[in-house]
Amino acid sequence: MSKYRTVYCGNIDESYVGKEVKVAGWIANIRDHGGVIFIDIRDEKGIVQIVSNDDTMFDGLTKESSVTVKGTVRKRDIDDYNDHIATGTIEILVQSIEVLGKAPNELPFEIVTSTNVSEDIRLKYRYLDLRNEKVRNNINLRAEVLKFLRNKMDSLDFTEVQTPIITASSPEGARDFIIPSRKLHGKFYALPQAPQVFKEILMVSGFDKYYQIAPCFRDEDCRSDRTLEFYQLDFEMSFVDEEDVYKVGEDIFYDTFTKFSDREVSPKPFRRISYKEAMLKYGTDKPDLRNPLEIIDISDIFTDSEFKPFRGAYVRGIKVDNIGDKSNSWFNELVDYASSIGMPGIGYITLMKDETFKGPIDKFLTDEDRKSLIDRADLKENSVLFFIADKKEKIACKNAGMIRTELGKKLGLIDQNKYEFCIINDFPMFEYNEEEDKYEFCHNPFSMPQGGIDALNSENVEDIIAYQFDFVCNGNEMASGAVRNHDLNSLEKAFSIVGYSKDVLETRFSSLYNAFKYGVPPHAGMAPGIDRIIMLLKDEPNLREVQAFPMSVSGSDSMMGCPSELSEQQLREVHIKIR
Repeated sequence: MSKYRTVYCGNIDESYVGKEVKVAGWIANIRDHGGVIFIDIRDEKGIVQIVSNDDTMFDGLTKESSVTVKGTVRKRDIDDYNDHIATGTIEILVQSIEVLGKAPNELPFEIVTSTNVSEDIRLKYRYLDLRNEKVRNNINLRAEVLKFLRNKMDSLDFTEVQTPIITASSPEGARDFIIPSRKLHGKFYALPQAPQVFKEILMVSGFDKYYQIAPCFRDEDCRSDRTLEFYQLDFEMSFVDEEDVYKVGEDIFYDTFTKFSDREVSPKPFRRISYKEAMLKYGTDKPDLRNPLEIIDISDIFTDSEFKPFRGAYVRGIKVDNIGDKSNSWFNELVDYASSIGMPGIGYITLMKDETFKGPIDKFLTDEDRKSLIDRADLKENSVLFFIADKKEKIACKNAGMIRTELGKKLGLIDQNKYEFCIINDFPMFEYNEEEDKYEFCHNPFSMPQGGIDALNSENVEDIIAYQFDFVCNGNEMASGAVRNHDLNSLEKAFSIVGYSKDVLETRFSSLYNAFKYGVPPHAGMAPGIDRIIMLLKDEPNLREVQAFPMSVSGSDSMMGCPSELSEQQLREVHIKIR
């Protein structure tokens, strides 16, 4: 038996003083102090300093080489304590060191500063990037959160079920990743955008409560909050309504964020906001409620205005108190921001002490306009009212929302120590696509319309509201859910509105369509985004920072060399010809 006790670097403390130990890890740093060599060894648990007076023992060593070290633990001199590491009061006097895997003299980047390197380089050498403590901690937290979520769902009596990764293509939603079939010439599989059909079939199958940590694949352009592959906590329940799903969702988010963060989390039940109210007050269906500013509709005041940009337009106002004394340059910065997001400009007025206005818009206002604005916006002395207008309501809403966010940032109104949750509900079931001159599903195509099939017979399609909802936190969509449409007649009618016949429904969703003929229960569910939960908990700017091996924002992986070309033989086997 070896006299050396194997121990993690980061677990060595003063109780080991005088004992002989063996550690293994990577060389994080080498320091030559004139005949005395100090080396920091790093492993999964932390860093420990080793020391030797025999510099020949360390000949040829390079940073990031993997080594094993044997030696005796001793206490450092008090003047040499290092308060920055847990092992800062001890060190190992080396008896032997063995190089297990030698690294080159030149590294692509320093490990401790890898997060400052361009993302393309970091992802190319991801195995080095993951040695960075900050990066590795993101992945470790992810593991802890997943374990917690599984335990949470088990405690709520949900059954974990894995659904297929290779499945059928779906005609709705995002673009599929498709897989050519080798055996079935001319036919294709697809990677699932979500386990939607499978989880509904599980409800038909008699599983009362299902969940899984589900991988989802969407061939869409990457951005900060969207990657080609992501994971969600997918769950569904039978014989429930919207409120039952809300309660489970609130428990999941509240318990997760209170466990893994010291920040204030909004109490349960979370605030409910209709889609219509959210678009008006916040200009978005994923509002950041940490920002106290709200948008008001003042279109009616300018119906017959002499000011042409406002006349007959959708006009929104944002009131901010006590900023009338800001400098011209401060307001000019906001004007520049408005131009940067495609607005022709932004108007504003300041209420003075004598209830008169100053500002570039004032000369276009009548006395009646001024009185109406004071009353409508509840303006006080030194209040500033910002105007956002457009002939299209969606653009006016969007621009007002972006100005609200920018004002919140510029004025420091957003509390960075809070997680403010809300539930956006009552989404419209359909939205009109002007470019294609047709209606599309606004959210999930399998959602139940409020009012059932009778509501789908409405002459005004855009007034049809669905049992659809999103959980939102700090301006991020954290989960989407719905009460599912389990009535075949209603499903047929809903799909016909967006141009799909009964035949298409039967063909493209044959499994669900046929299953619903056999006693389908009412059911509902949602899918919290795992990556976004970790992203918020770690204050990371994008999802890629919390995934072990993400694709770059361009959708490529330089470490694995994908996407890559296939050989002619591979293409022939799946009956594919590149054109």
